Amino acid sequence: MYREKRSREFYLLAIFFAIFVLFLYGPLSAILILSFQGPNGGLTFPLNGVSLRWFANLFETQAVGDFGGSFRRSAMLGIMVMLVTVVVSLLAGLAFRRKFIGATALFYLAVASLVVPSIIVSLGIGVLFSQLGLQPAWYSSAFGAHLTWTLPFGVLIMFAVFNRFSPAYEEAARDLGASSWQTFSNVVLPMIAPSLIGVGLFGFTLSYDEFARTLMTSGSFNTLPLEIYGMTTNVTTPVLYALGTVTTVFSFLVIAGTLGLIIHLNRRRQRS
Repeated sequence: MYREKRSREFYLLAIFFAIFVLFLYGPLSAILILSFQGPNGGLTFPLNGVSLRWFANLFETQAVGDFGGSFRRSAMLGIMVMLVTVVVSLLAGLAFRRKFIGATALFYLAVASLVVPSIIVSLGIGVLFSQLGLQPAWYSSAFGAHLTWTLPFGVLIMFAVFNRFSPAYEEAARDLGASSWQTFSNVVLPMIAPSLIGVGLFGFTLSYDEFARTLMTSGSFNTLPLEIYGMTTNVTTPVLYALGTVTTVFSFLVIAGTLGLIIHLNRRRQRS
């Protein structure tokens, strides 16, 4: 009886998981297939031939907009946000290991932006720049807006990491004569490196995909999410699907590369 119940639960969970995967990746597979439409193909099935025409069309600025420029801006913005998120989250995690005056208030202030609607944050930063007589741009106002989204997540992750980090490792290193910097660089940093890589990936992907906090702060030049949104209003060819395929493949490559780096660091740490 017990085995039959477990078997029934297993099949129900398997069916639920299959439906979830279909719901998650079904639209993605449709976009992938339709991006290979023939030259005379449309936005819907069936396929009218197979070609790479729409991928080539991506780089024709006059036809579909500045895809190359918007991609470069999003990538650069994501890298900038990633680096700052990793550094600030690490420093915050180290600082909050010790109690200090105002720590609680500072913590709630750091995560407060998570409960504020993204569009309100974007609007507020855009208005502030206008009042100061500054021109909003993707590398200034949008950069700050993205940090209000990525930093709270990075800080929370590092808090969790250091809450599980035993100080015994640092004490052992100091007993062996290591300085504070040597203890951090040779003991603490290698142990938390996979978590820092995860924080970096999290920061990059949140920034790379962010739309609402970029809408009022990007200035005259679009990032990739804004460019895609603009394309949905004026593009009636499968080039939009080709763009979705390219950006999805890029995202998977970033994730795969990050996971490979984490696995490499874990194996290297185990060998040492």
